Amino acid sequence: MDEEIKFYLDEAEESMGKALQHTGVEMTRIRAGKASPAMLDSLRVDYYGTPTPIGQVANVAAPDARTLFIKPWEKNMISEIAKAIKNSDLGLNPQSDAEGVRLNIPAMTEERRRELVKQAKNESESGKVRIRGIRKDVNDALRKLLKEGASEDAIKDAEAKVQKATDSYISRVDDLLSKKESEIMTI
Repeated sequence: MDEEIKFYLDEAEESMGKALQHTGVEMTRIRAGKASPAMLDSLRVDYYGTPTPIGQVANVAAPDARTLFIKPWEKNMISEIAKAIKNSDLGLNPQSDAEGVRLNIPAMTEERRRELVKQAKNESESGKVRIRGIRKDVNDALRKLLKEGASEDAIKDAEAKVQKATDSYISRVDDLLSKKESEIMTI
């Protein structure tokens, strides 16, 4: 029984870590006023009829804090990349030339900053919900072990450890959110 309890605790820790990592990745996709190649990670371009991540057809670089430069490996992709950026919800205006696509990242308005903070809060809440769901699943599995004959004290200790891990990961999600909020609101 002790091995099974340890298995569930390890599983909870690993799953919560993945949920935190996923939340962190989603937070980096939220534009924070300065140019970051990660802003384009979710963008797909039409590559010979197949929606393809922009990073697989071009090199994305940030020459300075307000500019992104996208240099495709095939010159015929320049117009497709520009079209994908125009049609996205990034609110950016691509400028194409013979070498690639240049994106000037404008300074954000107060209203846009508030929208992005709201988006970051939604991502943070989604991460917390995932973590709480993991806690619920593990606690259900532990209660099942109790019915199968595990000691009540061992299960209570395991539930306390799961709660402690949950609190720790939720606190880390909150830290990600506060860092992102300050990044967004910094002018």
